[in-house]
Amino acid sequence: MTEMQSPLLGGTAELCLPSKTGKPRLRRWEASRYLLNEHGIEMAIATLAKLACLGGGPPFQKAGRVPLYPVDLLDKWALARLGRVIRSTSEDGHA
Repeated sequence: MTEMQSPLLGGTAELCLPSKTGKPRLRRWEASRYLLNEHGIEMAIATLAKLACLGGGPPFQKAGRVPLYPVDLLDKWALARLGRVIRSTSEDGHA
């Protein structure tokens, strides 16, 4: 668990962050934090919801009405989104 300052609570609040050894599937808010913590990809919860409707986001399963993102598929999606490692912008082709 990670501690963080909470201006609303006026003190320190504990924040549970998903980890690779944690749950096999994550709720949307957990998937958003996981992508940031594990891959450095900022992806708002609302953006994940939009991508779930339009397509192009990470694959998910549904348990009733609750979308659940398998961690292994989040990892694959993030790595594909990141692309290859480059040393300069001239290698990117979008200079």
